Amino acid sequence: MAIKCGVFVPQGWRTDLIKIEDPVEKYEAMTRVAQAADKGRWDSIWVYDHFHTVPTPQRETTFECWTITSTLVRDTKRVRVGQMVGCNGYRNPALYAKIASTVDVASHGRLNAGIGAGWYEHEWRAYGYGFPELKERMGMFKEACEIIHRMWTEDDPVFNGKYYSIDRPINEPKGVQKPHPPLWIGGSGERVTLKLVAQFGDACNIEPNPDVVRRKLAVLREHCEAVGRNYDDIVKSVTVEVFPISKGDDPEWATARARGYESFREGTLVADADRVVAHLEPLIEAGINYFIIYIPGVAYDHEPMLRFEAEILPRVAASTPVHTTIG
Repeated sequence: MAIKCGVFVPQGWRTDLIKIEDPVEKYEAMTRVAQAADKGRWDSIWVYDHFHTVPTPQRETTFECWTITSTLVRDTKRVRVGQMVGCNGYRNPALYAKIASTVDVASHGRLNAGIGAGWYEHEWRAYGYGFPELKERMGMFKEACEIIHRMWTEDDPVFNGKYYSIDRPINEPKGVQKPHPPLWIGGSGERVTLKLVAQFGDACNIEPNPDVVRRKLAVLREHCEAVGRNYDDIVKSVTVEVFPISKGDDPEWATARARGYESFREGTLVADADRVVAHLEPLIEAGINYFIIYIPGVAYDHEPMLRFEAEILPRVAASTPVHTTIG
């Protein structure tokens, strides 16, 4: 099966809507990117789950993750819609399962439900969640994954943990996709997170470094064998930041307009199609079969996204994945 690609839409977290003043127009700019992707060859669109901007919190727009997921699934017709990733600390896991089930129905079965332990301390504390130590956050995350899975697959589930409990909650409908909406688990901790992927996840998201990918996927395979899970059933994804340019273009000149709108993160690949494909191929060889692409400045100019779609995506899709089966 062909390797697939998704793209982030601008929602403000990366200060990627900061040059637009009207909040309604900010929202519409996000929606237009989603609809452009929907008309093309992208498999999915993605959002973040954050309340405050990075790299520093600013008094600037950051649209809430599940609210925009629920509207984007209605503003599009074909693409899948996911979160990379939902922060477990921001919602009770039973509520998360209920929200995701509802959105899966609203999307006619196009939801990718992302979940992670969370990390952005400033917004945790600002919104009154405190900020538990990492060990405690991981304990909460572990229990949450089990609760979510049970809410999606069982009638009258019961769970009594250290952090959470449920007592026969009714979750109807459970969603459209069978056996349940795919759960994308962010992070690649070898002792907890990758074990949770093997137990409950349908996809993982790993650091985009071929050597790291090989090591993490070897650990994931071991966890799958230990719990009797088919390793090839799990999507292996990375997030890559790319700004495609024409062959022969000067990178500074080609990105000048976009840099006026948005800061480029260190490590963003500014390159023509040949170089981008060459950058992605080692990740494919290491076992990656799904790319989630962030393109700076796309709120203001769709051209780089359309260039990726036309010049890069078909070549990536035609590559042979090391391990097949993409949900």
